[in-house]
Amino acid sequence: MTQLDTALWRDMMAYLRDRHAPICRQWFEDLEPVGIDSGTIHIRTTTPVQKNYLQKKCVDQFQEAAQSTTGALVSIRFVTADDVEQMGSPRHNGRAHEPATLDPEAQAPDDPEAAGGATVADGGEAVEFDQIVISPDYRFDNFVSGPGNQLAYAAAIAVANQPGTAYNPLFIHGGVGLGKTHLLQAIAQTILHDKANAQICYVSCESFVNQFLDCVQRGKMGEFRHRYRHVDILLIDDIHFLAGRERTQEEFFHTFNELHQSGRQIVLSSDAAPAEIPQLEERLVSRFQSGLVAHITKPDYETRVAIVRAKAQLRGLELANDVVSLIASKIESNARELEGAITTLQGHSALQNRAIDTALVREVLGDIEGGVAQVTLQHIIDAVTRYYNVKLSDLQSKRRHKSITGPRQVCMWLARRHTRFSLEEIGGYFGGRDHTTVMHSIRTVDDRIEIDTAFKREVDQIEGQIQRG
Repeated sequence: MTQLDTALWRDMMAYLRDRHAPICRQWFEDLEPVGIDSGTIHIRTTTPVQKNYLQKKCVDQFQEAAQSTTGALVSIRFVTADDVEQMGSPRHNGRAHEPATLDPEAQAPDDPEAAGGATVADGGEAVEFDQIVISPDYRFDNFVSGPGNQLAYAAAIAVANQPGTAYNPLFIHGGVGLGKTHLLQAIAQTILHDKANAQICYVSCESFVNQFLDCVQRGKMGEFRHRYRHVDILLIDDIHFLAGRERTQEEFFHTFNELHQSGRQIVLSSDAAPAEIPQLEERLVSRFQSGLVAHITKPDYETRVAIVRAKAQLRGLELANDVVSLIASKIESNARELEGAITTLQGHSALQNRAIDTALVREVLGDIEGGVAQVTLQHIIDAVTRYYNVKLSDLQSKRRHKSITGPRQVCMWLARRHTRFSLEEIGGYFGGRDHTTVMHSIRTVDDRIEIDTAFKREVDQIEGQIQRG
């Protein structure tokens, strides 16, 4: 293997910072080029999580940087220190080049029964059990704890240190963007650090549902059950997506029981508390409440300041105190909106070749003195639920009564008008609806505004409340 010239590596990283700043992280400084072999540049990461994340999320950008810098048609492969050692071993079989994964099937020996891997029924094609890609950004050491999330944070650490014994199940609930996913991924990373061979399954509830339906249709429920009932830790995001899905709830009930009875850890996140998830079977509500239920609320000002600093530091940005304070004062909703603001500011800074100062913040995020504030999905939900006297759980339910569908459609219309969320993201938040449903809702509200003056006044009043904060 030929060594990569140090200057070329520096140029590659400079290219990434210049052309692809949003993906760059401070931990990129720990990456090291191993060398070039058969037209492939091997880059060593410090953890399997970094390797998997980069291979799944950043390989195209690194490849573009490498080809631009070297002037050659080269490819990129991320490896760990263990992979490098195997590459130098005569017993190396090429597996070091495969992207790391948390999927037990990919780490298992040849006998899937012994390692909890998927089996292929009747010689057919194996079922693919996709998982959420763990982000190296989501660790405990860069999670900002404050009054609104202290219990969830402490419980997550306890679970990571003593899986299956501390709190089982751990159920974390709260609004969008408040850190639930961060805590679930931090748990997974801590356990993997302490026990590299731990079989961790981390999926969204939507993926669980889709995989269940796929296996039912293909007659491969044996594979599905083997997949989910033979893991050490099961983490599921957005468990409220089970609402109204009777067959999937039945399957999850038995999966939950088998894991819990065998002392395996279960961690769930949701936008609502167990008892507030609509159309969720009572026996599941009871089991979700049998462990620790931790609520996360909106961050206060001091916590938001700390979040802005942490997110900026992760990107290698140095922001002045007045800039940090201004961003934290403008965006009051959640950490995801704060992170989005930093990404947006970083993009404007690169395009305009300007420093991120208070003037740029006011231009991009709005002038707080002028009464213009960043509108968030939570602002919209608060205003609509307050105006129509409905609950968030109603808006996310499958109920089609006019008293619910009307406010739900207004929420979707306002979300599309005032936020950066896509149609799919908006639909997913309101009960897992697809983008066509969101488009229909938007058209319905537009049409009603045109012909119904009373309805137009309602929407104008809600919009005014949102914009006034």
